Amino acid sequence: MTAGSTTDRSHTTAPTIAEVAGKATRFTDYNLPDAGIRPLFTTDSVWQAWLDVEAALARAQAKVGLVPAEQAAIIEEAAQLSRIDTRRVRRTLAEQEHPLMPLISELARVAGDPAGGYVHWGATSQNIMQTGHALLLRRAHAIVSGLHREVIACVADLAEDNAEVLMAGRTHGQHAVPITFGFKAAGWLDELVRAHRRTEAAVRPCLTVMMGGAVGTFAALGEPGPQIQELIAEDLGLDAMPVPSRALLDPFAGYATALAIASAAGARICADIATLMQTEFGELSEPVPDASVGSSTMPHKRNPKLTYDVIQLSAEIRALTPAALEMLVRPSEADGAATALMTDILERSLIATGDLLVRLRHILTGLEIFPDRMRDNLRLTGGLISSEAVMIKLAEFVGRDHAHTIVHDDATKAVLVGGDFLDVLGHDPRVTGHLDPARLRRLLAPTAHTGLASAIARDTAHRARDYLAGVDY
Repeated sequence: MTAGSTTDRSHTTAPTIAEVAGKATRFTDYNLPDAGIRPLFTTDSVWQAWLDVEAALARAQAKVGLVPAEQAAIIEEAAQLSRIDTRRVRRTLAEQEHPLMPLISELARVAGDPAGGYVHWGATSQNIMQTGHALLLRRAHAIVSGLHREVIACVADLAEDNAEVLMAGRTHGQHAVPITFGFKAAGWLDELVRAHRRTEAAVRPCLTVMMGGAVGTFAALGEPGPQIQELIAEDLGLDAMPVPSRALLDPFAGYATALAIASAAGARICADIATLMQTEFGELSEPVPDASVGSSTMPHKRNPKLTYDVIQLSAEIRALTPAALEMLVRPSEADGAATALMTDILERSLIATGDLLVRLRHILTGLEIFPDRMRDNLRLTGGLISSEAVMIKLAEFVGRDHAHTIVHDDATKAVLVGGDFLDVLGHDPRVTGHLDPARLRRLLAPTAHTGLASAIARDTAHRARDYLAGVDY
């Protein structure tokens, strides 16, 4: 996951990529709280994670007799950033251009003799760095997962609470058949739950200890190597890599891809909201503070902002996925460029995902719903939105294909002439010979053709809450 990059941690004035990731201008943030992921990837946080792994390495080696227990205890005590001269480390970084060695040397200096001589025994840099980043990845994922769960819970409420709220279903940008807003929210919810399940599964192979040495063969540690790796994994709450090869980056690419797909689920929701927030629709609105200004020249504007933030953030996250996949095709037992880039990709993806979920949570908890406008829009086509209901009923008498032809003819006439669909149907003997006006009126009522929309909305909300409670199907 990480390797010998010298550009991200080696200068005293330049921030890391992760420290500036996500700081590009957003449409707005409404003073939303930071997700808390950025601080995990600051230089100090990363260095402490690496020191934690060095301490765990010494403890494990003491248990198998490679390092005297009293010396391991000294190393553990020294492995605190508060005891490290970070200015010395930064100066040495600029000279050596190695991301870890100056920190190891400083740890050895603080530990003193003879304990310092046992620091980093049998390990290679990526062993420490990748394992340390696994600790940070676990913390970052916990934040992302928690925010994701909050969003799921919110959308479950939206689905259930609006299970009966009628609106137009749309396909290809046109009215299709009536649905309920709860059904639309159920579609969002189903995708969100699946995305959460996917990221939970994808992160697990990343949370591992890799302590196989230079190429993964335990050549330096010898026979106790696998046991040491297992002990470190148990100590740090991680898993041990069965094949501790530095070339194996597919877990990280898989996790980056899962985060990208999850971000797309959020972006799809926001694309729906931004569309239905348009003046011509007016069915939904993201929460807009009273003092919010939509335009410097048009005082009336009530623009989508946070929804655009989510769409933008998702695009950034998804754009990182091809680079992560590209890093999988590398020769030999290690490639510093591939592992360094993979680290940056995951840090940037996690920071942006945190930003996205904070915004999505705010949007959905304050989402404004306008049922009256939804009902008004159902009437825009003069009953055409229920043409399928008429066709299905008429098909009982004349067959499905012939019924489609008849209803299509009448629907086209209503559009071209501009008449009411019910009137057109009522003057077509091919229809009135089988369906009387009262039956046609009932068929054209939007409430008569929502199918199982309400039941699906409630059932999906129930299943999502079960999922959050740990009851999976």
